[in-house]
Amino acid sequence: MSKVFGYPKFDNSGEMILTTHQNEYKDMLMDVRVYTLKPEESRTFSREDEEIAVLLLKGEVVFKFDDKKHLATREGVFTEGPYCVHCCRGESITVEGKEESEILVQTTHNQSVFPTKLYLPEDAPWRPVCAGKFGNVANRRVNTIFDLEIAPYSNMVLGEVLNDKGNWSGYLPHRHPQPEVYYFRFDRPEGFGASFVGDEVYKSVDHSFSAIPGGALHPQVVAPGFQMYTCWMIRHLEGKPWNQTDRNEDERYLWLHEVD
Repeated sequence: MSKVFGYPKFDNSGEMILTTHQNEYKDMLMDVRVYTLKPEESRTFSREDEEIAVLLLKGEVVFKFDDKKHLATREGVFTEGPYCVHCCRGESITVEGKEESEILVQTTHNQSVFPTKLYLPEDAPWRPVCAGKFGNVANRRVNTIFDLEIAPYSNMVLGEVLNDKGNWSGYLPHRHPQPEVYYFRFDRPEGFGASFVGDEVYKSVDHSFSAIPGGALHPQVVAPGFQMYTCWMIRHLEGKPWNQTDRNEDERYLWLHEVD
Protein backbone atom coordinates (compact mmCIF):
# COMPACT_ATOMS: atom_id res chain seq x y z
CA MET A 1 0.00 0.00 0.00
CA SER A 2 1.35 3.42 -0.95
CA LYS A 3 2.17 5.97 1.73
CA VAL A 4 0.37 9.32 1.88
CA PHE A 5 2.78 11.60 3.78
CA GLY A 6 6.52 12.11 3.84
CA TYR A 7 9.35 13.90 5.65
CA PRO A 8 12.21 13.83 3.11
CA LYS A 9 15.73 15.19 3.57
CA PHE A 10 18.29 16.65 1.18
CA ASP A 11 21.15 14.28 0.37
CA ASN A 12 24.78 15.34 0.11
CA SER A 13 24.31 16.35 -3.53
CA GLY A 14 21.46 18.75 -2.72
CA GLU A 15 18.66 16.50 -4.00
CA MET A 16 15.50 15.76 -2.01
CA ILE A 17 13.19 13.09 -3.43
CA LEU A 18 9.46 13.29 -2.79
CA THR A 19 7.67 10.99 -5.22
CA THR A 20 8.94 8.79 -8.05
CA HIS A 21 7.39 6.25 -10.40
CA GLN A 22 8.93 3.43 -8.37
CA ASN A 23 8.97 4.50 -4.72
CA GLU A 24 6.26 4.13 -2.06
CA TYR A 25 4.46 7.22 -3.43
CA LYS A 26 4.24 5.89 -6.99
CA ASP A 27 0.43 6.21 -7.02
CA MET A 28 0.95 9.96 -7.54
CA LEU A 29 1.99 9.14 -11.15
CA MET A 30 4.55 11.97 -10.93
CA ASP A 31 8.23 12.32 -10.13
CA VAL A 32 8.67 15.30 -7.78
CA ARG A 33 12.04 16.41 -6.38
CA VAL A 34 13.52 19.52 -4.79
CA TYR A 35 17.10 20.69 -5.33
CA THR A 36 19.42 23.21 -3.75
CA LEU A 37 21.89 25.01 -6.01
CA LYS A 38 25.12 26.64 -4.96
CA PRO A 39 26.45 29.74 -6.76
CA GLU A 40 27.65 28.75 -10.26
CA GLU A 41 26.28 25.22 -9.84
CA SER A 42 24.19 23.96 -12.78
CA ARG A 43 21.70 21.14 -13.17
CA THR A 44 20.17 19.97 -16.44
CA PHE A 45 16.82 18.20 -16.60
CA SER A 46 15.63 16.13 -19.56
CA ARG A 47 13.39 13.06 -19.81
CA GLU A 48 12.89 10.92 -22.90
CA ASP A 49 9.21 10.20 -22.20
CA GLU A 50 8.22 12.83 -19.65
CA GLU A 51 7.31 16.49 -19.58
CA ILE A 52 9.15 18.63 -17.03
CA ALA A 53 8.30 21.72 -15.00
CA VAL A 54 11.07 23.50 -13.08
CA LEU A 55 9.83 25.99 -10.46
CA LEU A 56 12.06 28.52 -8.70
CA LEU A 57 11.30 28.53 -4.98
CA LYS A 58 14.07 30.79 -3.75
CA GLY A 59 17.22 32.52 -4.95
CA GLU A 60 18.60 33.76 -8.25
CA VAL A 61 19.10 31.45 -11.22
CA VAL A 62 19.54 31.52 -14.97
CA PHE A 63 17.12 29.29 -16.88
CA LYS A 64 18.56 27.99 -20.15
CA PHE A 65 16.30 26.40 -22.78
CA ASP A 66 15.86 26.53 -26.57
CA ASP A 67 19.13 28.49 -26.90
CA LYS A 68 17.61 31.16 -24.63
CA LYS A 69 18.66 32.46 -21.23
CA HIS A 70 16.47 34.11 -18.59
CA LEU A 71 17.59 35.50 -15.24
CA ALA A 72 15.01 34.84 -12.51
CA THR A 73 15.10 36.14 -8.94
CA ARG A 74 12.75 35.15 -6.13
CA GLU A 75 13.44 36.32 -2.60
CA GLY A 76 11.15 33.58 -1.35
CA VAL A 77 7.75 31.97 -1.79
CA PHE A 78 6.17 34.28 0.81
CA THR A 79 7.16 37.53 -0.88
CA GLU A 80 7.55 36.94 -4.62
CA GLY A 81 5.59 35.29 -7.41
CA PRO A 82 6.73 32.20 -9.34
CA TYR A 83 9.09 31.66 -12.25
CA CYS A 84 8.69 28.32 -13.97
CA VAL A 85 9.91 26.66 -17.17
CA HIS A 86 7.78 23.87 -18.68
CA CYS A 87 8.98 21.62 -21.50
CA CYS A 88 7.87 18.45 -23.30
CA ARG A 89 9.61 15.08 -23.54
CA GLY A 90 13.01 15.09 -25.17
CA GLU A 91 13.69 18.76 -24.45
CA SER A 92 16.02 20.01 -21.74
CA ILE A 93 16.09 22.75 -19.12
CA THR A 94 19.33 23.86 -17.49
CA VAL A 95 19.28 25.87 -14.27
CA GLU A 96 22.40 27.70 -13.14
CA GLY A 97 22.52 29.11 -9.62
CA LYS A 98 23.77 32.68 -9.26
CA GLU A 99 23.37 32.47 -5.47
CA GLU A 100 22.13 29.84 -3.01
CA SER A 101 18.85 28.76 -4.58
CA GLU A 102 16.12 26.14 -4.35
CA ILE A 103 14.06 24.68 -7.18
CA LEU A 104 11.26 22.12 -7.46
CA VAL A 105 11.08 19.74 -10.43
CA GLN A 106 7.83 18.01 -11.41
CA THR A 107 7.67 15.43 -14.20
CA THR A 108 5.21 12.91 -15.59
CA HIS A 109 4.79 10.69 -18.63
CA ASN A 110 3.44 12.52 -21.66
CA GLN A 111 3.93 11.78 -25.36
CA SER A 112 2.62 15.18 -26.48
CA VAL A 113 5.04 17.60 -28.11
CA PHE A 114 4.68 21.30 -27.27
CA PRO A 115 6.84 24.44 -27.18
CA THR A 116 8.85 25.14 -24.05
CA LYS A 117 7.29 27.96 -22.07
CA LEU A 118 8.60 30.30 -19.39
CA TYR A 119 5.98 31.44 -16.87
CA LEU A 120 6.62 34.75 -15.11
CA PRO A 121 5.10 36.08 -11.86
CA GLU A 122 2.65 38.21 -13.84
CA ASP A 123 1.40 35.09 -15.61
CA ALA A 124 0.34 33.53 -12.29
CA PRO A 125 -1.05 36.35 -10.13
CA TRP A 126 -2.06 35.65 -6.55
CA ARG A 127 -5.83 35.76 -6.04
CA PRO A 128 -7.61 35.88 -2.68
CA VAL A 129 -9.83 32.92 -1.80
CA CYS A 130 -12.49 32.71 0.93
CA ALA A 131 -11.75 36.17 2.37
CA GLY A 132 -14.33 36.77 5.10
CA LYS A 133 -15.95 33.34 4.75
CA PHE A 134 -16.16 30.48 7.25
CA GLY A 135 -15.58 32.73 10.25
CA ASN A 136 -12.72 34.44 8.41
CA VAL A 137 -10.33 31.54 9.09
CA ALA A 138 -9.96 30.16 5.55
CA ASN A 139 -8.23 33.17 3.98
CA ARG A 140 -5.51 32.26 1.54
CA ARG A 141 -3.95 33.39 -1.72
CA VAL A 142 -3.74 31.04 -4.67
CA ASN A 143 -1.98 31.12 -8.02
CA THR A 144 -2.20 28.67 -10.90
CA ILE A 145 0.94 28.45 -13.00
CA PHE A 146 -0.62 26.07 -15.53
CA ASP A 147 -3.67 23.82 -15.66
CA LEU A 148 -6.03 22.30 -18.23
CA GLU A 149 -7.14 25.71 -19.50
CA ILE A 150 -3.66 27.24 -19.67
CA ALA A 151 -1.78 24.17 -20.95
CA PRO A 152 -4.28 21.63 -22.37
CA TYR A 153 -1.36 19.60 -23.81
CA SER A 154 0.03 18.90 -20.33
CA ASN A 155 -0.74 15.93 -18.09
CA MET A 156 0.03 18.03 -14.99
CA VAL A 157 -1.27 20.98 -12.99
CA LEU A 158 1.03 23.26 -10.99
CA GLY A 159 0.14 26.05 -8.58
CA GLU A 160 0.84 27.61 -5.18
CA VAL A 161 -1.09 28.56 -2.03
CA LEU A 162 -0.22 30.96 0.80
CA ASN A 163 -2.16 30.38 4.02
CA ASP A 164 -2.72 33.31 6.35
CA LYS A 165 -1.53 32.63 9.91
CA GLY A 166 -3.73 30.09 11.68
CA ASN A 167 -5.96 29.62 8.64
CA TRP A 168 -7.23 26.72 6.56
CA SER A 169 -6.78 25.92 2.88
CA GLY A 170 -8.29 23.25 0.68
CA TYR A 171 -11.45 24.27 2.48
CA LEU A 172 -14.26 23.35 2.30
CA PRO A 173 -13.02 19.74 2.54
CA HIS A 174 -12.82 18.54 -1.04
CA ARG A 175 -11.83 15.53 -3.12
CA HIS A 176 -11.22 14.69 -6.77
CA PRO A 177 -10.37 11.49 -8.65
CA GLN A 178 -6.89 12.70 -9.64
CA PRO A 179 -3.86 12.23 -7.35
CA GLU A 180 -2.27 15.37 -5.89
CA VAL A 181 0.97 16.25 -4.13
CA TYR A 182 1.27 19.12 -1.61
CA TYR A 183 4.80 20.34 -0.78
CA PHE A 184 4.93 22.51 2.36
CA ARG A 185 7.18 25.37 3.39
CA PHE A 186 6.85 27.59 6.48
CA ASP A 187 8.01 31.14 7.10
CA ARG A 188 9.88 29.98 10.22
CA PRO A 189 11.73 26.68 10.68
CA GLU A 190 9.64 25.74 13.72
CA GLY A 191 6.38 26.38 11.86
CA PHE A 192 3.85 23.59 11.63
CA GLY A 193 0.34 22.71 10.60
CA ALA A 194 -1.95 19.74 10.06
CA SER A 195 -2.57 17.89 6.81
CA PHE A 196 -5.71 15.79 6.47
CA VAL A 197 -5.67 12.88 4.02
CA GLY A 198 -8.95 11.03 4.19
CA ASP A 199 -9.43 10.04 7.84
CA GLU A 200 -5.72 10.40 8.69
CA VAL A 201 -4.05 13.54 10.09
CA TYR A 202 -0.33 14.33 9.77
CA LYS A 203 1.84 17.09 11.23
CA SER A 204 3.06 19.22 8.34
CA VAL A 205 6.47 20.83 8.83
CA ASP A 206 9.01 22.58 6.63
CA HIS A 207 9.82 20.45 3.53
CA SER A 208 7.17 17.80 4.30
CA PHE A 209 4.64 16.67 1.70
CA SER A 210 1.23 15.04 1.29
CA ALA A 211 0.72 12.37 -1.39
CA ILE A 212 -3.05 12.46 -1.74
CA PRO A 213 -4.73 9.48 -3.44
CA GLY A 214 -7.57 10.15 -5.82
CA GLY A 215 -10.87 10.41 -3.97
CA ALA A 216 -9.43 11.32 -0.55
CA LEU A 217 -10.58 14.47 1.26
CA HIS A 218 -7.61 16.79 1.86
CA PRO A 219 -8.05 20.08 3.75
CA GLN A 220 -5.02 21.70 5.44
CA VAL A 221 -4.46 24.11 8.33
CA VAL A 222 -1.49 26.10 9.64
CA ALA A 223 -0.86 26.93 13.31
CA PRO A 224 -1.42 30.51 14.54
CA GLY A 225 1.69 32.66 14.23
CA PHE A 226 3.00 30.99 11.07
CA GLN A 227 2.49 31.39 7.37
CA MET A 228 2.37 28.23 5.25
CA TYR A 229 3.23 27.84 1.58
CA THR A 230 1.95 24.88 -0.42
CA CYS A 231 3.04 23.92 -3.91
CA TRP A 232 0.14 21.88 -5.30
CA MET A 233 0.65 19.42 -8.13
CA ILE A 234 -2.10 17.36 -9.75
CA ARG A 235 -1.76 14.57 -12.29
CA HIS A 236 -4.56 14.41 -14.89
CA LEU A 237 -6.03 10.96 -15.48
CA GLU A 238 -6.52 9.68 -19.01
CA GLY A 239 -9.98 10.73 -20.12
CA LYS A 240 -10.55 12.47 -16.78
CA PRO A 241 -8.46 15.66 -16.47
CA TRP A 242 -8.72 17.85 -13.38
CA ASN A 243 -10.69 21.02 -14.05
CA GLN A 244 -10.93 24.07 -11.78
CA THR A 245 -14.62 24.45 -12.62
CA ASP A 246 -15.52 21.00 -11.25
CA ARG A 247 -17.26 21.14 -7.88
CA ASN A 248 -15.38 18.75 -5.63
CA GLU A 249 -16.46 19.90 -2.15
CA ASP A 250 -17.82 17.31 0.26
CA GLU A 251 -21.62 17.55 0.22
CA ARG A 252 -21.79 17.30 4.03
CA TYR A 253 -20.20 20.74 4.38
CA LEU A 254 -21.92 22.70 1.62
CA TRP A 255 -24.28 24.31 4.15
CA LEU A 256 -21.31 26.36 5.39
CA HIS A 257 -21.50 28.46 2.23
CA GLU A 258 -24.78 29.90 3.56
CA VAL A 259 -23.42 30.82 7.02
CA ASP A 260 -22.16 34.35 7.68
